[in-house]
Amino acid sequence: MTKPTTALKQRTIDLLNERGVQLDDIASLVIFLQKDYIAGLTSAEALSSVQTVLSKREVQNAILTGIQLDIAAEHHALLEPLQTIVERDEGLYGVDETMALSIVDIYGSIGFTNYGYIDRVKPGILAKLNAHEPGIIHTFLDDLVGAIAAAAAARLAHDDAGEQDTPFK
Repeated sequence: MTKPTTALKQRTIDLLNERGVQLDDIASLVIFLQKDYIAGLTSAEALSSVQTVLSKREVQNAILTGIQLDIAAEHHALLEPLQTIVERDEGLYGVDETMALSIVDIYGSIGFTNYGYIDRVKPGILAKLNAHEPGIIHTFLDDLVGAIAAAAAARLAHDDAGEQDTPFK
């Protein structure tokens, strides 16, 4: 059963698209994370898992908040020193990662490990978002996109038949 897309979910997807992130980009990250663990994982399954993660209100709220902060920083609308910290995406500024962790927390410890890995290697769309092009700020968005992918991958891992209860010896 597929839930209908709510207005808030659609607005979240629209904002991701406006910021250069397509859901297929996130699905590709899910496949990157799970290709060695779930045999025959398809793009359609990965995309469906991304859609399910995006259906959660707390995920939508985190994305909307993070994107708004990135946009505000692009317009130099944050107070100092926060403006400079967000513009530079300073390494010791962990609020962006903390917000992302609120997303991965939904699917447990595998979500955390997926997120830590993907945040470190920054494959696919994450490399583009983390490029730090002049005038374009994705301090929050790169972490949020990685978190969506990590949560969607964890969700698939939880549902994987190969990981279901097996008889003990």
